Amino acid sequence: MLGANPAPSVVVGVDGSPAAVDAALWAIDEAIDRDIPLRLVYVIDSTGHDVVDPQDQARRMATADIAVRYVLTAVESTERPVKIEVEILQGRPVEALLEAARSATMLCVGARGLKHATRGRIGSTAAALAAAAQCPVAVVRAHKPHSAVSRAIVVEVSDNQAESAVLRLGLEEARRRGAPVRVLTPARIPSDALSRWERRLAEWRRHFPDVEVTSVKLHGDTLDYLAAHAPAIQLVVTDRGRCGSVGKLIGAPGNAALRDTDCSILVCDPHNAL
Repeated sequence: MLGANPAPSVVVGVDGSPAAVDAALWAIDEAIDRDIPLRLVYVIDSTGHDVVDPQDQARRMATADIAVRYVLTAVESTERPVKIEVEILQGRPVEALLEAARSATMLCVGARGLKHATRGRIGSTAAALAAAAQCPVAVVRAHKPHSAVSRAIVVEVSDNQAESAVLRLGLEEARRRGAPVRVLTPARIPSDALSRWERRLAEWRRHFPDVEVTSVKLHGDTLDYLAAHAPAIQLVVTDRGRCGSVGKLIGAPGNAALRDTDCSILVCDPHNAL
């Protein structure tokens, strides 16, 4: 186990599922670009187990070891220059992962993984983590790096104080991936607010001259836009505070809109954004 105050890292929730492997592979570039470790964390669910059965505990530890090795092998097989750390914890999975990611720069989980915590409710653990983590949370649907070339990063913003942090995170991801950015804004914005927004967007373009940034007015909601353009999108960046938006993106409505694509969701806490 790592120390009580570990150094910054990109944390990946591991549970033995293919989705966890995708999350780890997706996170490699995040760790390399920041020159920090990729930290693989498996949580042995101890909920409701007041009496410890040594044999059961041994089986659980063996399962955890297999799951971690499964992901570790996949990451090492890429031969990317990333430092890897491993930690196996016991406790309530959501709470343990939140604690493990307390000093992380990003927490990554598979959209359909973490079976031991969700008990079949797709997205419930991811939603819980996205709602409470002290760092951005990436909910990774799949990892298909060759299909991501030139596909856009969609940034969902509104005219409020959170937009700068969310937009910065989206632009940094776009620069890292060499991708264009599509900024979604409400179709109807008062003229004075529109002028302020255009000035801010022009300033962001000056800060990120190597990123193509296009403002898109929404006629409908974000899910409508994603459903219509899903094959051309690799990542959606949104603010945790948008009322009901994150739950829809990660839950059943988002799954329906994105269908079988590999478009992932990055949820930003504007108070702790990079």
